Amino acid sequence: MANIYDIAHELGKTIKESDEFKLLKQLHVEIEKDQAANQMLENFRKMQMELQQKQMQGVQISEEEAQKAQQLFELVQQQPIISKMMEAEQRLSVIITDINRIITEPLEELYGNPEQ
Repeated sequence: MANIYDIAHELGKTIKESDEFKLLKQLHVEIEKDQAANQMLENFRKMQMELQQKQMQGVQISEEEAQKAQQLFELVQQQPIISKMMEAEQRLSVIITDINRIITEPLEELYGNPEQ
């Protein structure tokens, strides 16, 4: 029987070698070279983190904060390189979600799917 950790490491390596990951990595490098895009993305990520922390602490996000976040998101989306990177992140996220679903199937079979 194969070592489950070896298989997990091989899967990690396969993800790293995938076209989706390579594109995401390339876009990250391009954004790092573009000071304006990089700063805009950093500001957006910082705001995202702050809002997520508030939500996790049970703090209500104000309408003003929500609007500011939406405006910043729209501004960031107007940058073609950032928009491409976010699309690439989403594609890789779908792959990882699918992989997670596949590897947790044995547990769902054992315990049942609570969503059903």
